[in-house]
Amino acid sequence: MSLKKSIILIILILLIDQISKIYIKTHFALYESVDVFSWFKIYFIENDGMAWGTKISDFLSFMTERTAKVVLTLFRVVAIFGIGYWLFDASKKHRSRVLIIAIALIFAGALGNIIDSVFYGVLFDSSANQVALFLPETGGYDSLLHGKVVDMLYFPLFEIDLPGWFPFYGGKRFNFFEPVFNFADMAISTGFLMLIVFNKKAFAKKDND
Repeated sequence: MSLKKSIILIILILLIDQISKIYIKTHFALYESVDVFSWFKIYFIENDGMAWGTKISDFLSFMTERTAKVVLTLFRVVAIFGIGYWLFDASKKHRSRVLIIAIALIFAGALGNIIDSVFYGVLFDSSANQVALFLPETGGYDSLLHGKVVDMLYFPLFEIDLPGWFPFYGGKRFNFFEPVFNFADMAISTGFLMLIVFNKKAFAKKDND
């Protein structure tokens, strides 16, 4: 797969991701939801930049929330350059199609969430108890690098009461699937899954390597 085709794939994923996020941000108030099916909902939440709705405080609890947010965003910006070089190198050396597609998916997903983290704080006002405005006259809800990632895809497939002997969740009601995510998260997860499931194809070496 050529680098040109990889770039087209990345652009398509970014368009889907950002259009869906902007639509949700400008049509839904925070925590508003719409039932599409009994097992699928559009449910608008925001997070500080971790994947699948995970809270940043769960990982960087020794920092203040705002400092941790900047650290995470800068780390992801640096990481995206590394992923971009990996994609360029793999395309230049004509590595396997599976590997190039997987890297492109990871790159597009990471970049999609970075856009939220870097810019959304200055592009939109708050979604709390209201539908946010794009480029509000009074300014955004926060400064550069302090934007929150928009998530909206929620699949509560089923709920069960777990028995008391069950590890960790015993005696509690378990909701599958609980995380709320976005298209960027899907792209990242799909890319990593491809690298795991098709590992031999992804990292197959040519005879002359």
